[in-house]
Amino acid sequence: MLADIAIENLGVIPAASAEFSSGLTVLTGETGAGKTMVVTGLRLLCGGRADASRVRNGSERAAVEGRFITEGIPGDIVERATAIVHNAGGEADENGDFLAIRTVSATGRSKAHLGGRSVPAATLSEFTDELLTIHGQNDQLRLLSPERQLQALDRFDPAIAGLRRSYGERYRSWRELEKDLKQRLGGRRELAQEVDRLQFAINEIDQVAPEVDEDTELLAQIRRLQDVDTLRDQAATALSAIDGAGALSEDMGGAGGFDDQQEAASDQLGHAEASLSTSEDPKLIELAAQLREITSRLGEVSMELGAFLSDLPSDPRALDQMLSRQQQLKLLTRKYAADINGVLEWRAKAQVRLEGIDISSEAIDALRTRVAESSGAMMSAARKLSAARTRAARRLGQTVTAELQGLAMPKARFEVLMSTVAPGAGGADQVEFQLAPNASAAARPLASSASGGELSRVMLALEVILAAGTTGTTLVFDEVDAGVGGRAAVEIGRRLARLANDNQVIVVTHLPQVAAYADTHLHVAKDVGEASVSSGVESLSHERRVEELSRMLAGLDDTETGRAHATELLERAQRERRELGAGEGAGIFFRAPPPMVETSAPQWQA
Repeated sequence: MLADIAIENLGVIPAASAEFSSGLTVLTGETGAGKTMVVTGLRLLCGGRADASRVRNGSERAAVEGRFITEGIPGDIVERATAIVHNAGGEADENGDFLAIRTVSATGRSKAHLGGRSVPAATLSEFTDELLTIHGQNDQLRLLSPERQLQALDRFDPAIAGLRRSYGERYRSWRELEKDLKQRLGGRRELAQEVDRLQFAINEIDQVAPEVDEDTELLAQIRRLQDVDTLRDQAATALSAIDGAGALSEDMGGAGGFDDQQEAASDQLGHAEASLSTSEDPKLIELAAQLREITSRLGEVSMELGAFLSDLPSDPRALDQMLSRQQQLKLLTRKYAADINGVLEWRAKAQVRLEGIDISSEAIDALRTRVAESSGAMMSAARKLSAARTRAARRLGQTVTAELQGLAMPKARFEVLMSTVAPGAGGADQVEFQLAPNASAAARPLASSASGGELSRVMLALEVILAAGTTGTTLVFDEVDAGVGGRAAVEIGRRLARLANDNQVIVVTHLPQVAAYADTHLHVAKDVGEASVSSGVESLSHERRVEELSRMLAGLDDTETGRAHATELLERAQRERRELGAGEGAGIFFRAPPPMVETSAPQWQA
């Protein structure tokens, strides 16, 4: 839910903030006052395209900040939205709200922030996708596209979503198999050449037969062989010092500079330990125990030195053999990877690829069978999806027709025409919305049969129907009542009020019949100065609402007659609003913002 918005240097707005309550909020004002800039700001918060021409003249940048709260929104939507923020590195503020910020410089560069972290504009779009939906005149035109009409039909029946997912899985599986078959049939020569290259490489690696980490271990052994005499002398000297010259066998070499008459360290430690162990003094007994521990550790070192000397190569040809082996490994690492482990990984992938390339007649026939089976499963899922859509199309046509009759189109007939097309990602169906002016006339496509006002009412009827099962979301309507008047305007107001029972609805309107149903009425006023134009927003009190409705009704300055008509309209609409139950439970899903000061002038001004 959108709690508030702050706008800076956007269009004619130098600085503004507006707080949105639950239920129905309307924005009114004279043409050019800046109402649409509020919607433009919302579109920027939703990741929309940044347009440098929207930056206020003389300003370096425009900025829009919105605060979203999650109270009353369905848990699954909150979880997805929260996960998007956390994945971007953002966090909720101290109140648990999420802040979204979008800036646009005069040079056209834009930046986006969500939850205190810089994010791509696409992340803002993903975050707001299920929280806020904007309907404007451009969105009405998008309703004319077959893709949007198919999406609307699928939204109408919740059961379609599962069938569409099932179909999508089978469609993707069929596409992969079909692509594999085409590649094998169309590129046999190239695949045969790839098989030869892979097989040659695998054979070359297998002929050398490298082992894991062999290159690093071999390098260490070569360095040891190159220094074998020095290593043997160092180890032998240390072993002789520990156990005496007699501890060395002839093949281990001499004891270096060790004196044969010098008593071995192990013997001297043994004498020291024996001398102390017979004492009755506690301190000496403790020291004797420490000497036993040192003697034991010295014995382990002696054993390791002996093993080290035994493992030192004595074959003069060993170094040449290792150097030759090293060259074989280097040949592989120059061609396939940076080290032997990488070579082995490359070989494993090459083997998998080789096993997957089979262009034999038997393999092609087997793949054809799999493609046919997958196609059959896909078409079966497509027929189930089409059947569900056909049933939904009939019910949607009847439901929208009934809704349009309530929107002052009593004889209009809405139909959903289904046709079969080649299977695609969304199924094997094409949908076309059609409208007939009366029961006897033939229905024609919306693009060629609906006026602007009729298209607005069709879109509103669809939104009322499709939003029937949703709660806690924010719906924004930007002058969807254009081209509408009279009784139809009243019915639009009623339906927007009905939508606002369970959702936050924000409407930019020029119709007093719609504005009268609002729970909150915001007025956008324009001030034309000598050098600049600025706009401001005012939250209207009851008295100011009457004045604004009077202006909207008569288009003239305040008059007693106009005020009387406005008062009657407002009281009647608010009475119906209460009967619709619009106020019931509003506080449950929306935390009310701080009260705004009611004045007869805008609350902020340039």
